[in-house]
Amino acid sequence: MAHHYTVALSGRRLDLLTYASDQLFTPGQEVRVPLRGQKAEGFVIAAVQEPEFKCAAIEAATGRYLDAFRLKTAQFIASYYRTLLAESLKLFTPFDRPLAAREGVLTQPVITLSKRQQQGLAFIRKPGPRLLFGDTGSGKSEIYMCLIEEVIAKGQSALFLVPEISLTPQFEKRLSAHFGDRVAIWHSKVTKKRKAAILEGIATGSIRIVAGARSALFLPLPDLGAIVVDEEHDESYKSQSRPRYHARDVAIFMGTQLGIPVVLGSATPAVSSYGRFEHFRLRGQYFQEGERRFFFMPEADERPSEAVIAALQATLARQKQAIVFLPTRANFKYLLCGSCGEGVRCPFCEVGMSLHLKSRTLKCHYCGYASAIVQRCGACGDERLITNRYGTAEIARLLEEALPDARIALFDRDAITTERQLKKTLKAFNDGAIDILVGTQMLSKGHNYHAVDLAVILGLDHLLALPDYRASERAVGLLIQIAGRAGRKGSATVLVQSAQQGFFEPYLADYERFIQQESRAREGLWPPHKRLLRALYSDKSEARVNEVLDRSVMLLSDRKDVEIIGYGPCAISRIAEKYRYHILIRADSARALLEAAALLEHPLCELDVDPLNLS
Repeated sequence: MAHHYTVALSGRRLDLLTYASDQLFTPGQEVRVPLRGQKAEGFVIAAVQEPEFKCAAIEAATGRYLDAFRLKTAQFIASYYRTLLAESLKLFTPFDRPLAAREGVLTQPVITLSKRQQQGLAFIRKPGPRLLFGDTGSGKSEIYMCLIEEVIAKGQSALFLVPEISLTPQFEKRLSAHFGDRVAIWHSKVTKKRKAAILEGIATGSIRIVAGARSALFLPLPDLGAIVVDEEHDESYKSQSRPRYHARDVAIFMGTQLGIPVVLGSATPAVSSYGRFEHFRLRGQYFQEGERRFFFMPEADERPSEAVIAALQATLARQKQAIVFLPTRANFKYLLCGSCGEGVRCPFCEVGMSLHLKSRTLKCHYCGYASAIVQRCGACGDERLITNRYGTAEIARLLEEALPDARIALFDRDAITTERQLKKTLKAFNDGAIDILVGTQMLSKGHNYHAVDLAVILGLDHLLALPDYRASERAVGLLIQIAGRAGRKGSATVLVQSAQQGFFEPYLADYERFIQQESRAREGLWPPHKRLLRALYSDKSEARVNEVLDRSVMLLSDRKDVEIIGYGPCAISRIAEKYRYHILIRADSARALLEAAALLEHPLCELDVDPLNLS
């Protein structure tokens, strides 16, 4: 007797397909099936009645599987983030064998917690999502480690999420020092051979703790006892491609289903997280850090002022180190015509190209197109080309000229392209082989720099001026995070080149005050008080995009439970030869938002629930 099953073909942009088999299968089993004359793999979703049409036969089971919990998580991602189940299943690494029994492993605690930290530990032990709101250097990591220690002692596993691979070398060192070879690091740059060894260790029970970027969330870790989401505010947790899930929120779903603690940690928590979850406030420093002194300089551009150069010279004379932050990489963000003002734009995107002097190229940071540096304006032919908006490479070059004896290195995505480079640069800096580290947001990612007593922060005013409801949150959070990298062992100076001292200054010692004021300002308008949906339409035909957009607006016009904030061309109206339009929608509930999203589904439409990027 033939049985029939719906199968989700992992990673394919296809709905569920029905296949037949004489064998019995259970949901979650991975199978090999024919598809248009080729072989494909997918997961059995459910047994169904025989359909009226003829079905191809399942060829074989692969032996791999997803358990019911992970299958349910994949279904949640598909449902909430409005993507196909086959696409959400592609995120998961399946089990490939029955798992070895896990026994409790008692470790020898070597971490001494303060009374306040002990209270924080008691707070995060409770099941469900809880926010550990701790100042930089206040000892959040020690609390995490104690919780993980308790989980491992029970024979369970623990997951430690960090927003980017730039954080993993630091946490690998700390976790391995305490838990030994029971720790594994997982992210996209890990080699195929190492990934196979990690999966083997998970299966045999020798690996009990995985630390890594958001993809680590989908590993076949058995008996999860706790999930830690460090730097929970970081936007890297939100995927910018299908499925557009947020790892923090998926972790919360998983933890709620399992009834285990989910710890969200940050010195600058997201305004939306502060409004949604219970929090524990951890103030002060765990180690004996010195005072951070802030000084503002009202210069309008990012070029280092004479005061910055003098401060760097004084730091070098004390044989200390400095970090210099700027939000833009390359030498200059734009190349403009000095006559007509027209910028040199990417031929495939509606954006200016960035100037890279080292490679002597203009590069588009959206589609990757590169060209030789032009000598005249493409619009008017004038040869008077001028640069605009400094980047990290140009700041490093200026500092090399002003401080010829200083050892200066770049710390951005242009300079750091591999895990090996990352580890090498961080080691050289912490070993004292680099005096000044010039970088972008990568500098703020939780690194512990031991001898930094000067942090220079440039370009914040551009972030603050962006037309985005989260612009203030990003700018204030970055200022506090960058400042927190200095003075880890001693006093430090933070120089902020900004014309907005009056805005930033009240929050330097009290980020909670900023969160509370910002939350009040968003009432009735933005998260956490409202839910957002962005519908992004793109195609090489602008007429086709406009036609679908207009139809979508009409579909929403009769709904009383959602509000169209606006619609039209995106801020970046063309990328990779595709025209881009969008609709931004808000609602009081997730249910209303998802019902509206269901109306908008179309091949030209990309739905983004809880969007962070509005450009």
